[in-house]
Amino acid sequence: MDAELLFADRFGTFVELGVLRAFAASAAVGLLMGLERERHPAAAAGLRTFTLTALFGTASALLGELIDAAWPIAIGLLLVGAMAVVAQRRDAWRDGDPGTTTTISLLLCFTLGTMTWHGLATIAASLAVVITALLYFKPELKGLSERISRRDMLSILQFGALSLVVLPALPNRGFGPHGVLNPYQIWLMVVLISGVSLAGYVALRLAGPRRGLLLSGLLGGLVSSTATTVSYARRVRSDPSQARASALVILLAGAVLFARVALLAALLGPSVLPALASVLLAAGAPMLVAGLVQWRRLPVAADAEAASPQVGNPMELGTALGFAGFYALVLLLAAEFAQRAGAAGLYLVALFSGLSNLDALTLGSLRLLGVGGAAAHEVVVAIALAFVTNTAFRLALAAWIGGRGLVRASAAGFLGSMAALLAAIALLLAPLAGNAAVALRQ
Repeated sequence: MDAELLFADRFGTFVELGVLRAFAASAAVGLLMGLERERHPAAAAGLRTFTLTALFGTASALLGELIDAAWPIAIGLLLVGAMAVVAQRRDAWRDGDPGTTTTISLLLCFTLGTMTWHGLATIAASLAVVITALLYFKPELKGLSERISRRDMLSILQFGALSLVVLPALPNRGFGPHGVLNPYQIWLMVVLISGVSLAGYVALRLAGPRRGLLLSGLLGGLVSSTATTVSYARRVRSDPSQARASALVILLAGAVLFARVALLAALLGPSVLPALASVLLAAGAPMLVAGLVQWRRLPVAADAEAASPQVGNPMELGTALGFAGFYALVLLLAAEFAQRAGAAGLYLVALFSGLSNLDALTLGSLRLLGVGGAAAHEVVVAIALAFVTNTAFRLALAAWIGGRGLVRASAAGFLGSMAALLAAIALLLAPLAGNAAVALRQ
């Protein structure tokens, strides 16, 4: 065999392997979707039908490429749609189900089969997983409209409008003193914080009132640790026997707050994350450990009696505008005080803003890291100081509303967290204090 024949043989083998891989990927997509549909006896299409439909899509794409035309795919899609409609209409007379879900799934299966031929097997497989999940979780999704109120739905639509319509229209340049007021950046932070809070809020609403204390604490921390503290402190005031269970939720929500701020730093200020992460980890650990201790001490039945914290929807228009205004104010004050008093000015703003909105101070400090000339250690100290005042404020709320029982059950976590924060601040400021002392001696 000469070199040309050897090359042609190998090239032909490669082509055949590529074709086989495309059809194998297509069959896998069909099997995955068909396996879920096979679970429903009323469905007119199951495992074999979906697999054959995916293979039919790949074969149609192959034929279209061979003859350099798109009509094989179009005709194939029409045939699959007509077949599915006829089959579902026949069965609809028997059980009253029009079967539109199965019909659309078959059309999507054919389309995914064509995608595998055109080198999009990974995307097709990913979409097949998403489609199968939507089909499989029908019982969970069926009650979605019952758990999400009209007001919640309007808030979700507001989030979509504010992030996809308003945000792109805002100017992306600095205004005001020191150029720190960038409308696009300010609203981007509103969208970021509101999106995280809204995701936790929706998950909390979908989880329902009896999904366990652990889930309530974790999701409550994503929405608002302060609102969660108030909600469960009120529960203890009306029923003192709920002190341990409420302390568990409050402590877990506080621990999640540290993780939430670390996530914001990773997205917006990666350079400061290594130093900040160690501080947040040391401060969040006491709350997490104290919460888990309370969980182990609870009776087994206590977890079943959990109720979701009563928190407001974070994506109300007034809430979003209020956060934008407060964030802009923090930016202005932090930039101005830092300009006039250096790091001490930033720390003063951190102490006061931590009482009201920790997210705004975090975002403002990270913003100054990029445009305001703040050093990384100054940003870490400012965020730690805001956490100190915020943690002390939540402990005071727990004591005022929930009473001594709740304080006894949660004080160890709160005090341990504040002690870790103060120790971290002292370690960060120690070198600066030493340099200042040396300068004074000279």
